[in-house]
Amino acid sequence: MTGKDRILAKLRGEPTDWLPLMPITMMFAAELAGVRYDDYARDHRVLTDAQVAVADRFGFDYVSAISDPAREASDLGAAVQWFDDQPPAIVESRALLDEKRKLAGLRLPDPSAPGRMRDRVEAVRLLAERTGATRIVEGWVEGPCAMSADLRGINTLMLDFFDDPPFVEALFDFTVRMEVEFARAQVEAGATLIGVGDAAASLIGPRLYARYVLPCEQRLIAAIRALGVPVRLHICGNTRGIVEGMGQTGADIIDLDSPTPLGHARRAMREGQVLLGNIDPVRELRDGTPASVEAVLAECYRQAGAAYICGAGCEVARGTPHANLEAMARFARSRS
Repeated sequence: MTGKDRILAKLRGEPTDWLPLMPITMMFAAELAGVRYDDYARDHRVLTDAQVAVADRFGFDYVSAISDPAREASDLGAAVQWFDDQPPAIVESRALLDEKRKLAGLRLPDPSAPGRMRDRVEAVRLLAERTGATRIVEGWVEGPCAMSADLRGINTLMLDFFDDPPFVEALFDFTVRMEVEFARAQVEAGATLIGVGDAAASLIGPRLYARYVLPCEQRLIAAIRALGVPVRLHICGNTRGIVEGMGQTGADIIDLDSPTPLGHARRAMREGQVLLGNIDPVRELRDGTPASVEAVLAECYRQAGAAYICGAGCEVARGTPHANLEAMARFARSRS
């Protein structure tokens, strides 16, 4: 089976020769390729070279255009701070929507116009040309809570949930419409899966998640799946309180961070829901040994069952020993 075949078969509940391997690599990929992260995040050609190199080196079944959460916000005019060898960051003290009235003046950005969104679309296009016949090519968009936090400022958004629910609903609606179009552009460029990252959603409780975030994630994911590709949902952090809702989003893959046990998620979700993760990327993957990595992954597999894709709880950390990623690949090839 090719990596692409392997992932798609797992999502259909069909037998695979071994477990799909889909760890997120961004800074690790740049390090492997010997490039500054500033260049990786700015230039789709650098990103593509690094993603193909890391997938070839460790036998990954996919490549990804993910780099940072600031692309959409940047094209909307948000203040972004750049660093030589770290991911760019939203400047929260200069939030684009520091005043709520500004939302009415925002216009959906065009992913084909010059900007950082188009650079991701071009990364997808180039990845599809170079490796899309045999590997899944993953595009990426921000989820409604994460994107809204980028535009409003995360602390301010947390107050908005209580102070102005209609504004939150209007802001989430804007972000969903924007991300559907961004996903569409990536699918048209050759993406065969779209990742949705909604990190800020782990910072709210189950009541607020169910009321505001879940309906918008469902709407976003349904719209992306209607484009003809599966969806991977990743929410960084401790999602124990919202994991049942995550299983109701309609995402084909629920990608869990290390604070949420796979067994807990398995009990909270429908039978057959594909889970991905969730070895701790620092304490267990970077700082472990090949033997300990394989042991932790064996426990992940035991808790998740057969509907499982091998990967880390979040991004593979820069400085992770190559032998430890080789151990992850070896484990994936030992199970199906």
